[in-house]
Amino acid sequence: MSESIPISEAKKMRSGVNVEAEVIGKGEPRTVNLKSGGTVDVCDATIANGDGTEENQMKLTLWGDDIKAVNVGDKVVIENGYTNEFRGEVSLTKGKFGKMTVNP
Repeated sequence: MSESIPISEAKKMRSGVNVEAEVIGKGEPRTVNLKSGGTVDVCDATIANGDGTEENQMKLTLWGDDIKAVNVGDKVVIENGYTNEFRGEVSLTKGKFGKMTVNP
């Protein structure tokens, strides 16, 4: 695995993001429509690393089966994830080519 980086650094990146963090919050799942048709469940969790300050916290977007796999208090490792910004908030997702390990 590549070197994990602080969330404060990950927020400035777009792709190839490697983060190890703790899940400190998890919202309720919601169903969204896919561009390709059909629907999928999505859920936002909050992760933190480093000193846990707001600068080292970030939203982690969980899709499908990953929602049930992640709980508050878990450690997660995201490899080759990517970020996007929506309404001024940066969020991280593992995407199609990334990998997420829970409690490694």
